[in-house]
Amino acid sequence: MLGEIVETLVGRKDEDDEQQKKRIIKGRVVLMKKNVLDFNDLAASVLDRFHELVGHKVSLQLISSVNTDSENRVKGKVGKAAYLEKWITTFTSLTPGDSAFDVSFDWEEEVGVPGAFIINNLHHSEFYLKTLTLEHVPGHSGPLHFVCNSWIYPADKYKTHRVFFTNKSYLPSETPAPLLPYREEELVNLRGDGSGQLEEWDRVYDYAYYNDLGDPDKGQDLARPVLGGSSEYPYPRRGRTGRPPTKTDPNSESRIPLLMSLNIYVPRDERFGHLKMSDFLGYGLKSIFQFLLPEFKDLCESISNEFDSFEDACGIYEGGFKLPDGPLLKSIYDNIPLELLKQLLPSDGEGLFKFPMPKVIQEDKSAWRTDEEFAREMVAGLNPMIISRLQEFPPTSNLDPELYGNQTSTIAPHHIQNQLDGLTIDEAIKTNRLYILNHHDSLMPYLRRINTTTTKTYASRTLLFLQNDGRLRPLAIELSQPHPDGDHFGAVSKVYTPSEDGIEGSVWQLAKAYAAVNDSGVHQLISHWLHTHAVIEPVVIATNRQLSVMHPIYKLLHPHFRDTMNINAVARQVLINAGGILEATVFPAKYSMELSAVIYKDWAFPDQALPVDLVKRGIAVQDSNSPHGLRLLIEDYPYAVDGLEIWSAIKSWVEDYCSFYYASDDMVQNDRELQSWWKELREKGHADKKNESWWPKMQTLKELIDSCTIIIWVASALHAAVNFGQYHYAGYMPNRPTISRRFMPEPGTKEYDELRTNPDKVFLRTITARLQTLVGIALIEILSRHSSDEIYLGQRDTPEWTADAQVLEAFDKFGKKLGEIEEGIVKMNNDGKWKNRVGAVKVPYTLLYPTSEDGLTGKGIPNSVSI
Repeated sequence: MLGEIVETLVGRKDEDDEQQKKRIIKGRVVLMKKNVLDFNDLAASVLDRFHELVGHKVSLQLISSVNTDSENRVKGKVGKAAYLEKWITTFTSLTPGDSAFDVSFDWEEEVGVPGAFIINNLHHSEFYLKTLTLEHVPGHSGPLHFVCNSWIYPADKYKTHRVFFTNKSYLPSETPAPLLPYREEELVNLRGDGSGQLEEWDRVYDYAYYNDLGDPDKGQDLARPVLGGSSEYPYPRRGRTGRPPTKTDPNSESRIPLLMSLNIYVPRDERFGHLKMSDFLGYGLKSIFQFLLPEFKDLCESISNEFDSFEDACGIYEGGFKLPDGPLLKSIYDNIPLELLKQLLPSDGEGLFKFPMPKVIQEDKSAWRTDEEFAREMVAGLNPMIISRLQEFPPTSNLDPELYGNQTSTIAPHHIQNQLDGLTIDEAIKTNRLYILNHHDSLMPYLRRINTTTTKTYASRTLLFLQNDGRLRPLAIELSQPHPDGDHFGAVSKVYTPSEDGIEGSVWQLAKAYAAVNDSGVHQLISHWLHTHAVIEPVVIATNRQLSVMHPIYKLLHPHFRDTMNINAVARQVLINAGGILEATVFPAKYSMELSAVIYKDWAFPDQALPVDLVKRGIAVQDSNSPHGLRLLIEDYPYAVDGLEIWSAIKSWVEDYCSFYYASDDMVQNDRELQSWWKELREKGHADKKNESWWPKMQTLKELIDSCTIIIWVASALHAAVNFGQYHYAGYMPNRPTISRRFMPEPGTKEYDELRTNPDKVFLRTITARLQTLVGIALIEILSRHSSDEIYLGQRDTPEWTADAQVLEAFDKFGKKLGEIEEGIVKMNNDGKWKNRVGAVKVPYTLLYPTSEDGLTGKGIPNSVSI
């Protein structure tokens, strides 16, 4: 009897063990099918269902985080294949959306708790894999999340398996041993081998020079120097495409014809999401360049390429303008679908195309012309990071006197002395009351060449006085040109001072316009393109090549890279290329990118920290008793005030995050992925600056925190500050002209007499013409819009982005702090004490307000340089 009982119990145990071994782990996969995302490939849905019928399915295999394969003691054990269920019967609506599929894994004891999985796509077309969630995994408490967010192409496009890891972060030394080989192999795959032309399904992050901007095969007028790889034209690196060289110049990469596509290679996961409508956006930019430019040139010449008055200039917003019927615009209507044309040039239904009213002229059509607003925009406009404190008078130059002669300013005491509220010049300097907007040294070396184009302009210095009420008042504008007998003879300069009446008032308005043209160009080329878009792209590349998706610093930084490589690739194709929109609408014309390379020589990574920048410009001083450890010398400086709040919030978040994973400096030093990342970012991504001694050594936790804070600041807040106000400030071109086409009229000339009799007409004939205005406004309207899928600072695309609860708590704290900052911005904007926050134009400063709705809002800080 006892034997029978024992035999029965043993039998039951064996049966239980067998059932345990056959336990099913239920999973749920969320993805987006290609036919939802690409209406040009509707056949994908049919073909994929056919492939399912013949057994070509989508399989998933779990990879153990605890046990190695008996045949390969290095790699984690791989489980049996499981398949997405009900693909054939799961129909997706024609509106973009997710599809959810069940998947059932046999639980295998030798696999245990999985730490990764392999996915194999045997369908005809690719799909976008978002997440896999496993429930009731033996040995694991709660759901197991895999956040993927990646395109999965058919298996025959890949040389190795596609592997995804759980949302648990690991330093390399702490990675479970069975997962370590998969971690390392994934990084090797992402680096590629540096050869061949890259295709859309390739997942390769690699570097190249900016050698694809020119098109020398079409003539020398379209040839441009290679940017990067030389001391003459240093530059950050961009993503490699592997296209063959041009026939004319083996150092230049061939370009994709505009008629073919805007799909320049970037790794597929870096491309715009479907809600951003990347194809439409790209086609829209292409259309502005390819069709609107030549056709509108004929149109504008037929109806005058000049605005006759400021009322005429406002007409493109108020009354609109009608495109005439007939052969003149036949090519536009033939080449651009009507719906696209309406998007580019919104129509009121009566054939009148008009743009939204920019905020700068919504409340008052003339307030932008005041000296108050001219000065206010230097601290609360599109380019508030140039103004600096004047520390010597007259202003001097850093240009080499052997090459450029005497470049010291000709602004003399008699020009400004009576405008200093009773102070002497020395007293004004010592009490921090004199400031300068200096566009002299950066432009003077190129001015002779720039003025051989259609541009006619000057290098400029603008002096300002800080008044008792916190507002800045312009004192003088110096306009300079190279000496006609040679650069080494120095500058030929003339100084203009404020005036409101008569011919002197008209001359002063023109002087401000020349200064504004310079500021607009520096804003677009340097503050915007170079200092955000261009410098961040190497960080994106280095991070993907050297930091595993499992690495905590990868998880910290990755959201701040979204769409950056894609928008930069589009820019190289139609915006910053030879003959592109930028050259057509900004004053340095064909020398635009070359000029930005020369200015990059002065770029330094640590200087991108907002506190460092403010101190370097003399706008702030160290003060341990002040908030953020700085005291602003211009107390009412909206960009700096809001920026320091955002900067401090980012730094606190980064400090909480990094301190969770790194308990000591030794851990930073011994993190081999981190050290490889930092070395590559310096020596490959910013290779032309690799020998600079100012780079952080990445030997301490503080250096890690500071460096990550700078990267996040540049990609999010700095870019937002210079981008999303473009339409509302520069959408009205007279306020932010981008080109000057005539020199200042001189007394005794016909032009001077015309300025006396019709000053507005002369002003408008001097600045940006109608054609460039229309093209420029169409462009910045696109660039100033938030997409409906924007992800803002303090947000993530999924709450399961990390498995570490303490990190999630810190991130929640970060979000709450940003909410407090928003409340503070609103409060200050409503407080009349702060004169610079709203100004005469009645436009509150909201460019560093963290969140936003979609559209043209003039606020919101996206996580990344996404447009």
